Order: sequence, then C-alpha cells, then structure tokens
Amino acid sequence: MKTSVYIATSLDGFIARADGALDWLPDGGAAEGAEDYGYAEFMSTVDAVVMGRCTYEQVQRFDEWPYADTPVVVLSRRTRKIPAPLAASVEVMSCPPLELIERMAERGAKHLYIDGGQTIQGFLRAGLIQQLILTRVPILIGTGIPLFGPLLHDIRWHHMATRTFANGLVQSRYTRVA
Repeated sequence: MKTSVYIATSLDGFIARADGALDWLPDGGAAEGAEDYGYAEFMSTVDAVVMGRCTYEQVQRFDEWPYADTPVVVLSRRTRKIPAPLAASVEVMSCPPLELIERMAERGAKHLYIDGGQTIQGFLRAGLIQQLILTRVPILIGTGIPLFGPLLHDIRWHHMATRTFANGLVQSRYTRVA
C-alpha cells in the first residue's frame, strides 16, 4: 500500500495556526484558472483520504468539500455524526495506522492520502509513510500546529524533485529511504 502526505507548511514548519486556522495559505485553486499546485493530479492517484478528527472538522468549514467522491476515513475515538451529503463517502474508524492500512487494502485501496498533523505524525512513527509532498509557503506564522513531532529514530528521505511557483511557493517531493 502506498501512503502519501500532500501538505503545505509555513517556512517555520506549521500546517495551521494554533486554533486550526488556515488564513495564511494562498487561495490556490479556489478561483477558476488559478494554480492548484499539482493537487488535482495528485488526487487522481488516491484511492482514499485518511485524516484525524480535527482536520475533518476544519475541512468541513471549507466552502466546498475538497475530496469530491473520494472515500474519506476520519480517525477518531469518539463517534462522529457524518452529515447526510457526506455519508456516502466519509466514515469514522478508531484503529492504529497499520490496522487501518490492512482494512483499506482488503477493500482494494492501493494509495492512501494521509492528512492532518497528528495523523501524519502517527503514520510516520509507525513507519507507514512512503511519500512526502511538502509545499512551503513563504510566511512565518511564529506558532501553530507543527507538521512533524517527536520520533523514535531518524527517518531518511530521498529528494525526488522540487518545483517553484510564481507566488513564491516551493514544493518538494520525497520518497522514504528503506
């Protein structure tokens, strides 16, 4: 099973403000013809999205659900009521990363998009992320939710490519060194 992270960070390594706000991110693909930073191409390869409860709650506030009909798994220890418009594609699970991957593989999934700080950190600690696509936004926000947290050991990555965008964003792609 391939697992990937596709995420933006501030230059100081935060994925959101402390309250979860994303107001510092550029609008990107929100306007017709605007740059989507490779998101649509990436999503075309994804069989399901895995995120934590906090990320799910933040994404629900967006004007538009960004995952279309792609299945979404929300990791949460609490039972969550999924709104009717999302019920066909969103489900809640409470299990460790390896078990989730096994369940999704049984359903035929081959590529999972892992999203949200705590969820990404949990999958990294379990050794279950193969690809990182990190987009650095040229802003320092000073404090917030960090992308990375404590690890039990170093995790080595191989740089595959970097591309820059006219607005100063820099996106790098890495694969895990076995």
